[in-house]
Amino acid sequence: MNIKSAVFVKGVTGTNEIFEDNRPQIVLIGRSNVGKSTLINTLTNQKNLAKTSSFPGRTQQINIFLINNSFYLIDLPGYGFAKVPPQVKEKISKMIEWYLFRSGYDFKKVILIIDAKVGPTADDLAMYDSLRLASKDVIVVANKIDKLKKGDHLKQIEKINQAFENHRVIPFSAETKKGLGELTKEII
Repeated sequence: MNIKSAVFVKGVTGTNEIFEDNRPQIVLIGRSNVGKSTLINTLTNQKNLAKTSSFPGRTQQINIFLINNSFYLIDLPGYGFAKVPPQVKEKISKMIEWYLFRSGYDFKKVILIIDAKVGPTADDLAMYDSLRLASKDVIVVANKIDKLKKGDHLKQIEKINQAFENHRVIPFSAETKKGLGELTKEII
């Protein structure tokens, strides 16, 4: 099965009836500017479905996309180095914490996106540990794999696998479409 339709439904900052309509939710989380929006656009084969920006911290709400009229992709704001005032950063952090760990919403999967070239940061590993402690079904995606030099590719993926205790990691590139089929299969 492929993704045949995808529409942006709305952006929210808290409780919303859409989270309770019994459609499965697949959540995307990662650092600011790790490529969450680009990954959504690649998955859905739409260039501008999710708004992309080189400005860290652009996404400041929970963006909801309806896929194949059967499940939601939930794009959370990025954590980490967003270029926003401290009070906005704290608000975003609280919203992420609430949605993932206190809202009571049931997620089919959580896709933790990391930058393959940078490798997992302390924030990425903390998020991974929190998700596992909360018994969330996590998929780790090493995004921007095309940015690695050929000679560094295998070594970096091994380093990432070790950091996530050999949890399955999907190498991904929006540019080359590497990992697209594998990730789509995991989601659908």
